[in-house]
Amino acid sequence: MDWQGFVKDFKEMALYLAYNTNVDAIVYLKEDMVQRLIDEFGAEGVKKRIEEYPRQIDEPLDFVARLVHALKTGKPNAVPMFNQELNSWFDSHFKYDVERIGGQVGIIANLLANLNFKQVIAYSPILGKKQAEMFVDRNNLLYPTVEHEMLALKKAREAYRESDPVKVNRIFEFRKGMKFKLGGDLIEVPHSGRFIVSSRPDELRIETKDDIRPFLPKIGEMVDGVILSGYQGIKKFYPDGKTADYYLNRAKRDIELLKRNRDVKVHVEFASIQDKELRKKVVREIFPLADSVGMDEAEIAHILNVIGYPELSDRIFNYNRIEDVVLGGKIILDETNLEILQIHTIYYIMYITRSSNPLSEKELRSSLELATILAATRASLGDVKSPQDLTVGQKVPYNEQGEYVKLRFEEARRRIRTRGYKIVITPTRLVKQPVSTVGLGDTISAGAFSSYLALLKRKGVY
Repeated sequence: MDWQGFVKDFKEMALYLAYNTNVDAIVYLKEDMVQRLIDEFGAEGVKKRIEEYPRQIDEPLDFVARLVHALKTGKPNAVPMFNQELNSWFDSHFKYDVERIGGQVGIIANLLANLNFKQVIAYSPILGKKQAEMFVDRNNLLYPTVEHEMLALKKAREAYRESDPVKVNRIFEFRKGMKFKLGGDLIEVPHSGRFIVSSRPDELRIETKDDIRPFLPKIGEMVDGVILSGYQGIKKFYPDGKTADYYLNRAKRDIELLKRNRDVKVHVEFASIQDKELRKKVVREIFPLADSVGMDEAEIAHILNVIGYPELSDRIFNYNRIEDVVLGGKIILDETNLEILQIHTIYYIMYITRSSNPLSEKELRSSLELATILAATRASLGDVKSPQDLTVGQKVPYNEQGEYVKLRFEEARRRIRTRGYKIVITPTRLVKQPVSTVGLGDTISAGAFSSYLALLKRKGVY
């Protein structure tokens, strides 16, 4: 696969990213750590709370229950924590192995800057010093500010505000094969993954501040594409009396402003939203303004559940068959009028678009190939620090289910009406002992969207 061609394209491309950055405090879980937590709260208490399935972490037992549930299923998950008083409990119970940049914008900004994009403009409404210093030290990574009533792009590491808070997400990485006891049950973790406790400080807002907003049309003209994320941080109510609707309306206006002077392509990276009402609002109000959306199969199921397809949602959750994911993806594409939908799972990555899309299936597949090489590189090395690192990812073999995935996909195409669509799939390159799994979905989506834009530009259709 010619990833060097994409890297050459990237040198001439600029992207704008908003809204969410944070510090990731990472713990590499060990069996004895999990066992200690279960023993501290009692197996029966943990089991009972798992059945209640708390949607947010209000006390330590909520955390232990959702963590154990993630370990049992082997599926990555993220749960919000609004109660900032719990920070001291986490800090007293865990020693963080790594602290680094997090949040979809933070992860993607550093990735694209290290891939030598011409310009990466990253925006977060709060940018404390500790956060800013986690951006890579590259001249192509910039932050938008206003000086003398004009837009000024500053080096991201130097654009911090001393008074801004820092959002800390705690990430618990787990490995396939870990074992622990839950009462009389011996649990073995089926897949490597991570469980995220996502902090929601009161100061956090998903918005473009009023000083920058007037310059969004100009930013839209300056870049080849826009990646927006962080909508999972919107709350139903805020201490100042504002509501989710207020911030969703601002988010919609941001996209309209970015597209005002040029119909720049916008990708939304979707992450799990626990509140069903908010999830539905994001899908119904934000997706139709975007051109591209990226998500995993669990997020497809969550979306289908709130837009009127509960049976299909349940099938995806319970059986995870490719044909159900394809069907669900087609529904989301059509109901929200997207140009393209990108789906990433443990074993495969998929594009669903309409047959009128100017790219061929072969070209779309090459974009997915670039994405899986990037993810394999990040999993192998923990980070992508230069384009040359991609040689590592390219050497990683496709996962052991790769041929089975292709077979099931061809069966799905025969069973489901795919006329009028282009649907392509590629197996993932699965690293058996990943250095980290954090940010792999973001890496896939950023690589896929960027290479998709590069292919459109090559053809002269964008």
